[in-house]
Amino acid sequence: MGRGKIEIKRIENKTNRQVTYSKRRAGILKKANELNVLCDAQVAMIMFSSTDKLTEFVSPNTTMKKTFDMYQLASGCNLWDSHYDKMQEALKKQKEINKKLRKEIGQRVGGDDLSDMSFEELCGLEQHLDSSVKIVSQRKYSQITTQTQTSKTKLKNLAQMHNNLLHEFEEKLEGEYALADHEGLSALEMAANGASHVFAFRLQSSQPNLHGDGGYGFEGLRLG
Repeated sequence: MGRGKIEIKRIENKTNRQVTYSKRRAGILKKANELNVLCDAQVAMIMFSSTDKLTEFVSPNTTMKKTFDMYQLASGCNLWDSHYDKMQEALKKQKEINKKLRKEIGQRVGGDDLSDMSFEELCGLEQHLDSSVKIVSQRKYSQITTQTQTSKTKLKNLAQMHNNLLHEFEEKLEGEYALADHEGLSALEMAANGASHVFAFRLQSSQPNLHGDGGYGFEGLRLG
C-alpha cells in the first residue's frame, strides 16, 4: 500500500511545521551534495526557517561569493547595485547629521558660526547655554556633597579606631599596674621575714589624661 499524497499547504501546527522543515531540509542538503558529487555541479543554497535560522550549502570546490558572481554574469543582473545605492544614501544622511552637529558645537563654543545666526537664534542659544550651565553646576555640587559625606564617614571611622586603640592601651596599663603592686607586696613580705636590701618598684603612667599621675618613673622602697 503506497503512501497517500500530502496536501501542499502551510502547516498550522507550529511544532509539526518545525519538524517537517528539519526533515525536508536534511533531504534537500543530501540531494544538493549528491548533485555536486555525481554531476560535478556547483551548488549553492540558502534557506531561512520561520524563526529566521540560516541554513546554507556551498559545493566544496566553490564559494558563495563565486557563485553569486557567476549568477550575475549569467543573468546580467547586478546583485550589489541596489545595496550600494542604499549604502551611499545612508552615508549621505550621516554626513549631513555630522555637518549639523559640527555647526552646533561651533556655535556653543562661540566660533565663527555665530556670524550667520539671527537675533532670535542667538537668544535661543543663550538660553540653552544657561540651562547647560545650571545642569553642570548641579552635578558639580552633587559630587562635592557626596565627597564631603564620604570624608566625614572616613573621619568617623578613624576616630572610632583611635578610641578603640586608646581603650586597649588603657587596659594594658591597668594590667601592668596590678602586676607592679603585686610584686611590691611580695617584697614587703620578704622584708618582714628578715630579708634586707630589697627594692620594690611600681610603674607609673606618663599620660596625665589617663590616670592623673606625673609620668613614667620608678618608686623604690629600700628595706634593710
